[in-house]
Amino acid sequence: MLVVKRSRIRTAISGTVVGNFMEWFDFGIYGYLAVTMTAVFTQGLPAEAGLLVTLFGFAVSFLVRPLGGAVLGPIGDRIGRQKVLFLTMTMMAVSTALIGVLPTAAQIGLWAIIPLYLLKMIQGFSTGGEYAGASTYVAEFSPDRRRGFWSSWLDTGSYIGFAAGASTVALTTLVVESISGAGAMVDYGWRIPFLIALPLGVVAIWFRLRIPETPAYEVAESSGETEADGEDPMARHGIVGIFRHFWRQILVAMAIVAATNTAGYALTSYMPTYLEKDVGVSNLMAAMATVPVLIVMAACLPLVGRLSDHVGRKPVYLAAVAATLVLMVPAFAVMQIGEEWAILIALAMVAVPVALWVGPSAAALPAMFPTASRFGAMAIAYNLSVSLFGGTTPLFSEWLIQLTGNTFMPAFYIMFFAVVAGAAVLTMPESARRPLIGSVPTVETRAEATALVAEQDANPLIDTSTMPLDILHGERERATASAGA
Repeated sequence: MLVVKRSRIRTAISGTVVGNFMEWFDFGIYGYLAVTMTAVFTQGLPAEAGLLVTLFGFAVSFLVRPLGGAVLGPIGDRIGRQKVLFLTMTMMAVSTALIGVLPTAAQIGLWAIIPLYLLKMIQGFSTGGEYAGASTYVAEFSPDRRRGFWSSWLDTGSYIGFAAGASTVALTTLVVESISGAGAMVDYGWRIPFLIALPLGVVAIWFRLRIPETPAYEVAESSGETEADGEDPMARHGIVGIFRHFWRQILVAMAIVAATNTAGYALTSYMPTYLEKDVGVSNLMAAMATVPVLIVMAACLPLVGRLSDHVGRKPVYLAAVAATLVLMVPAFAVMQIGEEWAILIALAMVAVPVALWVGPSAAALPAMFPTASRFGAMAIAYNLSVSLFGGTTPLFSEWLIQLTGNTFMPAFYIMFFAVVAGAAVLTMPESARRPLIGSVPTVETRAEATALVAEQDANPLIDTSTMPLDILHGERERATASAGA
């Protein structure tokens, strides 16, 4: 039995959340500067082609994420979660800041896009281990009964980070244009938000240095589960072994991640471009409109996570499917009105299914895999799906609009993946309030541990066949001795 005090949980999760904040701060910057970056890096190309080239810069970072996940995930299973999370944070902060000093197309022509793509690829490689590692970390540090609540704070940090990126772009636009005129963002202002990532990254790296290794990983390591064994599904595996033993779980996780991220990236990274190009609002209004919606949605994620602890992950996911199918087309219709009030209402409508998808995910997805291979399996499933479907959402949404002339195509794109995920969720085992596979039960107090050990044989939420039994039996004996004393 693992007893993890609430103070340690807070320390561990706060140190993890800052990494996701930084990751999404960058996405916020790039997403809200997409039209500006088109002028900066694709000068000389037709406007629509230049926009697709810029959005491909967003997509290319996701195309290398599976490589980052395939490399960093198994390393995290071998040497521990904390060390890899420190590495990913450092890579993200440095590569984001370097974008702010790149030469422009006005200086070196269209060659300027190449170093931009290279830095986006470094970001993608690092984030290949970031979310998978962070979600694995918070899931393993969280008590079983409240894993949905504690894990949801990870994505709260993500969307606050995106809102911070959007706010930084909006504030920079106000300041530099008031000083230097309307073209100031293209001239030099676009660099400032990227450079701000460096001091923020230093703070985030400091937080990462303070977080401990997860108790679940330490228990698995001490019990020998982290030793490689090709035949034992509970042992540590490389890429081949992960696909061999967990291909069904990987497909289910990929479907959920695809639905979550097509809706999530449409709300965040693609929405500024859509609002400017297809709705016709200003860059400043596009940047500011989503900020209050994202902040409110982020504040609601712990509530959704707590709801999933009470009713289960599957009912919340199925509610997300229903909300997507009911709200997405009306949201894009309201958005076409073009007034600020209409855009806020429309974005709030899109945010409802996003919150229902995101809220349980940091708890539900890692729970599909055993502790010894969790980081690697999560990295593969999450990054394959995000690379193929999530990160390409801005690019494919814009391409579908240009192909068909139908501005509702992003809504249909999101709805398709919701239906696929709904079918996958029906096959998924419920994981709420249950110990992680390959781990002993995790609680917050010694009294809770004693009570749980006493009733574990009759508790339908506990499956001892997936636990390190030598450690479990030792805990049972200690709990019994403690009760007798």
